[in-house]
Amino acid sequence: MKKKLLAMLCVAAAGCSTQGQVDPDVMQIATTPLTCSNKSQCDVWWQRAQAWVAGHSTYKIDASTDTLIQTVGPDGGKRALAYQITRAANPDGTATIGFAAHCDGSMGCKPNPWEAGADFKQYVRGTAPGTPQSGAKPPQATPTTPHPDAMQGQSIPATNGEAVTQ
Repeated sequence: MKKKLLAMLCVAAAGCSTQGQVDPDVMQIATTPLTCSNKSQCDVWWQRAQAWVAGHSTYKIDASTDTLIQTVGPDGGKRALAYQITRAANPDGTATIGFAAHCDGSMGCKPNPWEAGADFKQYVRGTAPGTPQSGAKPPQATPTTPHPDAMQGQSIPATNGEAVTQ
């Protein structure tokens, strides 16, 4: 009986130990700066950023300006990500689009903030499947049903819900 319990604990521990690992390719995409080269490209990328947040966020967009896209949240104990996207002009005429995502779930965030960041950056750059190309305006998607993780009722203080800023 004790051997069985010990074996089950080892399996459970092994399953949890890989939970925090991020694929190196995902990490590289997520940490590569998102810098547009001119006003036209920056405007298209900013429209894509707005479309991505509208289509991927569980939470409503609280602010949407030329330099900030921010959702409400995160709500206490929920795993759903809240987003803050910034646009900062650089002295050379380029602009950098920043991505930050965080949750308040004690079991971690869903989706993983690094994976969300990589997906966001691929979408904004136009390298993700289904991304509108060149000057095409992306559809303004609006989530119609909340993400299942946003509906969880537990209110446990986060232990690993730190913000991820890329």
